[in-house]
Amino acid sequence: MKKFTYLLSVLLVTGLTTVATAQTAPKAKSAKAGKSMDKMSMDGCMMKDGKMMMMKDGKMMPMTENMTMSDGSMCMTDGTCMKKDGTKMTMKDGQCMMMDGKMSSMSEMKKGGKMKSGKMGNMKM
Repeated sequence: MKKFTYLLSVLLVTGLTTVATAQTAPKAKSAKAGKSMDKMSMDGCMMKDGKMMMMKDGKMMPMTENMTMSDGSMCMTDGTCMKKDGTKMTMKDGQCMMMDGKMSSMSEMKKGGKMKSGKMGNMKM
C-alpha cells in the first residue's frame, strides 16, 4: 500500500508539472508563416502606370482577366471596378483593391500599413 501511495504521488506531481509547463510555454511563430500572411494580405489589384496589375503572393503581374473579390466586388482589366452594391468607379494610378473588396492607395499602405476600412476615401465615382 505504501508503494502504491508513493507511485500515485509521483505520477500526480509529474502530471501537474507537465500541464503547467504546457500552459506557460510560449508558442513560437515561424518567420515563414508571418511572411506568408503579409503577402497574402497584399493580394488584389492596382492601377500602376495606367495599367491594371494583379498582386499575388507578393508578386506583381499584368492583369489578364477580370477579378472577383471575396465580398462580390469586381475589377475589370480596363480599370473599372464595380462594388457589390452596383457602385462603379475607374481606378487611378496608385489605387488598389484588396481581395476583401476594400479600396486603398499605395501611399496609405506605405505610411502606416493601415488602410481605410471599406471607405473609398476621396476617390470620385
